[in-house]
Amino acid sequence: MIVAREYLQSFGIRPSVQRVAVMHYLLTHRTHPTVDEIYSELVNEIPTLSRTTVYNTLHLLYEHGAILALCIDGVNTHFDGYTSPHAHFMCSQCGKIYDVDLDDVAFVERNTPKNASIVTDAQLYYKGVCATCANKSN
Repeated sequence: MIVAREYLQSFGIRPSVQRVAVMHYLLTHRTHPTVDEIYSELVNEIPTLSRTTVYNTLHLLYEHGAILALCIDGVNTHFDGYTSPHAHFMCSQCGKIYDVDLDDVAFVERNTPKNASIVTDAQLYYKGVCATCANKSN
């Protein structure tokens, strides 16, 4: 959890027990969890934890640029501790969200609108059927 503590501090965020636990979870679980998923995983470890605390922590982390917030499914907000430029793929059958590396990091810069002075967020989503689900239906 030392890495999570230092990570939070690098973004100017005071590392409370709850914040460190949430950040550690996001850094070690690249599953793009929702508030409820994170809460369910951490409440046994921190019995006094509430969904509101998880929600407020995630909002704070997002506002400081420490995490990404994804609205890829149009229903839930999913959170990602991996903030380097990358895209996402969501399987329409199993619902899993996968990271997609951008081989060309300059992709976003090249495709930034010419009239945009400052870009604060850019997200690229793919949707379809993952290889695991496609193989099950064959």
